[in-house]
Amino acid sequence: MIIPELPEYLTSLGGEDYKGFIIALFTLSAGLSRPFSGKLADKIGRIPVMMIGASVCFVVGMLYPLLSFVGGFLFLRFAHGFSTGFTPTGASAYVADIVPYQKRGEAMGLFSLFGSMGMAAGPAVGGWLGTLFSIDTVFYVSAFTAIFSILILLKLKETLPNKQKISWKMFQLQKDEIIEKRVLVPSGILFLCAFSFGVVLTIIPDFSTHLDIENKGLFFGVFTVSSLGIRLLAGKTSDRYGRVPVMRAASATLVCAMALIAFAESKFALLGSGVLFGCAVGMYSPTTAAWVIDLSLDQFRGRALATMYIALEAGIGIGALVSGFLFANSPENFRLVFLTSAGFAGLAFIFLILIKKENRIPEAI
Repeated sequence: MIIPELPEYLTSLGGEDYKGFIIALFTLSAGLSRPFSGKLADKIGRIPVMMIGASVCFVVGMLYPLLSFVGGFLFLRFAHGFSTGFTPTGASAYVADIVPYQKRGEAMGLFSLFGSMGMAAGPAVGGWLGTLFSIDTVFYVSAFTAIFSILILLKLKETLPNKQKISWKMFQLQKDEIIEKRVLVPSGILFLCAFSFGVVLTIIPDFSTHLDIENKGLFFGVFTVSSLGIRLLAGKTSDRYGRVPVMRAASATLVCAMALIAFAESKFALLGSGVLFGCAVGMYSPTTAAWVIDLSLDQFRGRALATMYIALEAGIGIGALVSGFLFANSPENFRLVFLTSAGFAGLAFIFLILIKKENRIPEAI
């Protein structure tokens, strides 16, 4: 909800040179917290981990209007990332716990569908509120949406057997508790694809203004809506034909989308490219999650999903930083930024072509 308004808000605070940090700091803290959220999800349960993330989202959202200076804003962007560092890890593990093996892709498609509905409504509503009210109103409304997720979590039943009581020892990570090596391949592919997402989050608001699009959240709404229907289809297709073929199609589509955005010179050209970008995201998101679950052991499922999200945040964060550096507030650099992201997606496609066989951990009967 708040993302479309943040670049202009940071500029109004005098921090126009730090736009790349809007997403980068958020994803940095999310990535740093993933090993802890993965371990806690496997120890104390999925629901407590989700509750931590939702609570952070509410508290930080309420603090944005109070710390309205560059340093305070950047601090809150870092703190806000812990919400994403915890909630999706617990939620993905929860879904994996309750879903039959043969329907994993379909289930992750449905799971990501609802996430996309939020991603579609959020930026569009946030952009609309930003044109009618102050940015503080957008912050407060976004904070209170977290309350509703907390109310839902209170009604859920924990899926982790043999839960443990939380202790300080759980926050002491061993080397093998940071990254789950079994899922490095799909996580690496996700990193290359997510680079483009970081570019879009950072640069599209300014690019929209450059093309005289008043609602800076419009592109986000278009690409997210376009990803909705294809998520279930991609998930089902990956269940039937395998994860790698779907990922190849996703990365190829992503290359085309970023190349088309690079050469967009009108509102309709940009939004049309957004549809293609949404299709790519809708294919790779649920398929990667199902692929990671396929390769993970039950007792380390939280860790495996945390590894996937670390790769996701690294891709988004580095994409945000690199795009902010390349853009340098110069409109003539838009094309360079988007073509660079197309190159990263192209690397993902090449690596996927080289993968000959998928391995899955056989499910216990």
